[in-house]
Amino acid sequence: MKFEPTAESISKHEVPQWYNDAKFGIFIHWSLFSVPAWAPVEGKNLAELSESDDGFGNSMRNSPYAEWYLNTSRIEGTPTNLHHKEVYGENYNYFDFQGKFEEANKTMSADEWADFFKEAGAKYVVLVTKHHDGYCLWPSEYKNPKMPKYQSKRDLVGEITDAVRARGMKMGLYYSGIFDWTFKDYPIDGMENWVNHHVVTDEYAEYSWNQTEELIHKYKPSILWNDIGFPAQCDLNKLYADYYNTVPEGVINDRWRQYSVHSDEEKKRLVEKLNKQLAEGGISGILVPEGFCDYTSPEYANEMKLQKKKWELTRGMGMSFGYNQNEDPKYMLKAKEIIYMLVDAVSKNGNLLLNVGPRADGSIQDEQKKPLLETGKWLKVNGEAIYETNYWEKQEAETEKGQQVRFTKKGNQLYAVLLDEELCDSVVIKDLEIPSGATVTLLGEAGELSWEQKGENLAVKIPENIQKQYAYTLKISC
Repeated sequence: MKFEPTAESISKHEVPQWYNDAKFGIFIHWSLFSVPAWAPVEGKNLAELSESDDGFGNSMRNSPYAEWYLNTSRIEGTPTNLHHKEVYGENYNYFDFQGKFEEANKTMSADEWADFFKEAGAKYVVLVTKHHDGYCLWPSEYKNPKMPKYQSKRDLVGEITDAVRARGMKMGLYYSGIFDWTFKDYPIDGMENWVNHHVVTDEYAEYSWNQTEELIHKYKPSILWNDIGFPAQCDLNKLYADYYNTVPEGVINDRWRQYSVHSDEEKKRLVEKLNKQLAEGGISGILVPEGFCDYTSPEYANEMKLQKKKWELTRGMGMSFGYNQNEDPKYMLKAKEIIYMLVDAVSKNGNLLLNVGPRADGSIQDEQKKPLLETGKWLKVNGEAIYETNYWEKQEAETEKGQQVRFTKKGNQLYAVLLDEELCDSVVIKDLEIPSGATVTLLGEAGELSWEQKGENLAVKIPENIQKQYAYTLKISC
């Protein structure tokens, strides 16, 4: 259908089947911040830091996000500020990392990345094309009016997009629509300046609009992943209509908030509102949509709940999205944790968009590669219970031994994924009844399993010498 630039027309857009089916994607944060590659590590993610005393200001001053290096280094006395002075000198400009980044990334191979993402079991990839530091990973026709040469001469966006699509994966593009620190010379150190950074000039609004339109028409991304917000001067319905008409399979996320502040009193009320949303919903609370979106994108959510509206959990392998050389490997997700997180999200109508933060030269550290490759190996056996599935009427259960179980369904198949490495000779899932004529198999193993209904509980006999896995999937065919 053809979409008109109206709220009524846009509201009729439906999430395409491919996005519902894909379940697992890879996020890529890679830019100038990959050169210093540094942020403090306290063992807490940004959401957890924001819950402490002086929560939001604390999370900004001690942000574990290496991709926020420019902002945190601008806040006097912060760990990042002191580190920058010690390593690079008092007067070293962040923007001078451009030369180092461009020299280092000459060896980056988009094909190697795409092969890795495919092997990890990803069905889609989302690349950061411009983060808040303002550097563009493509030679944009629309130059930054403050820094015209502040963009890649090499079309990294095009190379990565082509490589990903050549391997059958969908390609999404992230763009920082509202924050661009080349246009603001003061840091975000609390909620008031968070709001101040949303108030942009007409010059920036035009720049942001033009670049977003350029990404749409030049690369036709299957996901248009905006971050934080978008200039209030822009008509989002017009943008959405153009995107959907250009990319019929496209989806947009929820981070398009527009703030129009005309007085100190309006700003005060907005700051109070955002602080309340922060207290109630954490960092994701200040990003919640106030208008249309195809899906929501909670960040570092600790608890997952069934949501009838499509959603996507996003987070880094550790506490950062950009590569952080300072991050202790013990804070990195292991394959078992990734698998359990993915299964939990999918059972509740979610996708998982898990971030990879390459080094400046494009190499990816083993602490990120190994668990993702192990996840891909698990998916080769159990992907039938993940891809192209839907959530069931019941999302969770336990065994009699306290093991967690998650459910998905596909047609007349019900999948029960046991989130445990150990399986005994018998598994009893509490409060699960299946029809008398059903068959039960274990994915990755041959033959039917014997089972019986013990009241309201399902007891399944597990054969000896089964292949060791991080989680096991019982396939119940009714």
